[in-house]
Amino acid sequence: MQPELRRHDAFRVAGLTVRTTNREENDPQSARIGKLWMRFFDERAYERPHRVNDMRLYSVYSAYESDAHGAFDITTGVAVSGGPATVAVEGGDYLVFSAQGEMPQMVLAVWQSIWQYFEQHPEIRRTYRSDFEAYSGPEQVAIHIGVTLD
Repeated sequence: MQPELRRHDAFRVAGLTVRTTNREENDPQSARIGKLWMRFFDERAYERPHRVNDMRLYSVYSAYESDAHGAFDITTGVAVSGGPATVAVEGGDYLVFSAQGEMPQMVLAVWQSIWQYFEQHPEIRRTYRSDFEAYSGPEQVAIHIGVTLD
């Protein structure tokens, strides 16, 4: 899977947030992300005030403790123009890994590809400030990983 380099402007997402780690997500007993998405739909969190004309759903990874092994916040939500309880997606350079297929297996497979990509390309550094998944349909995702280009 070859990613595409894109530059994004900053934007804000409002929704529901939990703190987790990749290790916790690998254990069905402690995994929080699937439950967060269920809450998102059950509580109709996509019906946020200030929602912009962007029909995609987002998962924003932020507040990284360190790197892929540390804790991070994940917010499931929608793009908004402002308002309370929002998370900022930083503007900057992102490598975008796009895929389609059955959820959640497809997203998990893309993340495996992302980790392998960065292991094979140590010259490309992740910023660990904000990464995000943009869902444009029930079986389509583009995962954006913030990077520093030298």
